[in-house]
Amino acid sequence: MLLSPNAMGRPLRTGLYLTTGVIAAFLLLPVVFIVLLSFGSSQWLVFPPPGWTFKWYGQFFSNPEWMDAALASLKVAVLTTIAAVLLGLPTAFALVRGRFPGREMLYGLFTMPMIVPLVIIAVAVYALFLKLGYTGTLFAFVVSHVIVALPFTIISIINSLKLFDQSIEDAAVICGASRLQAIFKVTFPAIRPGMIAGGLFAFLVSWDEVVLSVMMASPDLQTLPVKMWTTLRQDLSPVIAVASTLLIGLSLLVMIIAAALRRRTENA
Repeated sequence: MLLSPNAMGRPLRTGLYLTTGVIAAFLLLPVVFIVLLSFGSSQWLVFPPPGWTFKWYGQFFSNPEWMDAALASLKVAVLTTIAAVLLGLPTAFALVRGRFPGREMLYGLFTMPMIVPLVIIAVAVYALFLKLGYTGTLFAFVVSHVIVALPFTIISIINSLKLFDQSIEDAAVICGASRLQAIFKVTFPAIRPGMIAGGLFAFLVSWDEVVLSVMMASPDLQTLPVKMWTTLRQDLSPVIAVASTLLIGLSLLVMIIAAALRRRTENA
């Protein structure tokens, strides 16, 4: 049986909380610094800032290059999310309910992008699309992002399917519904939180992706992380901190939504 904090002695519990707080502060402090730098009045990334201002946010939203990159990131992330859910849903059904040779091997193949170094995937995908002539296109961005986002979607949907009682679906079939109708009207609503959570994870993977995006980028199409990467090599303007803050903010919002969905599923 796991030892809960309430079962610990006071000194041990205090030490646990103190250690956890120090680790959390160590991990969050750089993020806090970036957010504060985005409001600094200095034209360089200087901490502590000599003053506070919103002018860097004004420059970010008034600069068409930054806005185009942000919109490109949003478009790629949304398309990646849709594609990952549409592909992950039948794949999860096949891996959970299928009875065919090599099912475990197929599951390992789909989850392999989670353990293979991302730079290897990026080089391989870049070589493929370069040969096909698709580098620098929206199609190349979405396909490359789906490769790394799909495992998260599949795992999330698989977990929901394993928690779902299939006898409820069978009961709907016995009552006269076809198997397809039972899946759409009974199973899909029950596993919807897992589908949404998988889509949110896919969105986050695509939204923050930089290695694959650098490989796929072109002068006419680049995502926000790529724009930040290229700008860092030329300038250290606080506008970069603004872009980082927006990336962090949207990622945090998606994580909060995913946590709320998970809590709702546990309470259901």
